Amino acid sequence: MTDTDDPRGVLYPARLPTFRRVPAPDDLAALVRWFWIPVWRLAPGRTSRQNLLPFPASNLVVQHDGIVLSGPTTSASYRDLRGHGWAVGILLRPAGIVAIHQAPKEIRDTEIPFEARGLYDDICAAMTDPEDAGAQDRAVAIYGEWLRATLPEPDETALLANSMEDIVAGDRTVLRVDDLAERLSVSVRTLQRLADRYVGLAPLAIIRRYRLQEGAARLRAEPGTAVGDVAADLGYADQAHFTSDFTRTLGMSPTAYLRGAGGPEVGASGGERSPDPS
Repeated sequence: MTDTDDPRGVLYPARLPTFRRVPAPDDLAALVRWFWIPVWRLAPGRTSRQNLLPFPASNLVVQHDGIVLSGPTTSASYRDLRGHGWAVGILLRPAGIVAIHQAPKEIRDTEIPFEARGLYDDICAAMTDPEDAGAQDRAVAIYGEWLRATLPEPDETALLANSMEDIVAGDRTVLRVDDLAERLSVSVRTLQRLADRYVGLAPLAIIRRYRLQEGAARLRAEPGTAVGDVAADLGYADQAHFTSDFTRTLGMSPTAYLRGAGGPEVGASGGERSPDPS
């Protein structure tokens, strides 16, 4: 599985519009995990709800009506898509967000306008035919050039924060803050400062987010698997603790999630704005 094939984050992939992830080039990989591009075209009066359990990170998103910086979230979220539209976003690494916003915890569970008029104009010009892969590639190239010209090279502490993210994302045996501090060869206090400064969430929240993402992906891919087995594989003491964490974060139990994970949901519902799939 390549990085852009990571199944975590989107809770109902069958409901996605046209959606593409593009890996960051090597010279930007310390700042950006990937570029992501959704394109949708819905019939009048129809709504497609995109339910997410976002990565514990921030996103910078260019869309038809401007640019927004979406901070890290503390729970599942959703966005209702209507009409037609597109976005070109980047999932920021810890080193990338602090190059754009010095305190990601201040934008936790929210999004704020971001002023970069040249970037906005150039990407809108590239995305005149948003369903065309060539147009998307041009938009990604423009975004990459803007990042190179705008963001500074990360320092050693920022790269250490990236390593923290890599360890949690890649090693499901990391279950406790002490585990992560030991793997990173830092004190718990140093780890807490890193997470606060470069992610905007507590270390345990980062760990639990990845484990719950993995749990949702496992339930979706293997619907016949017992919830207790998933809980055990993710290191939970018992099914009750996993179900409690899952329900508190996603707003539904694992069993309820399984009931809706298979098919599309397109209707005429209302909704709130939240980060796009990343």
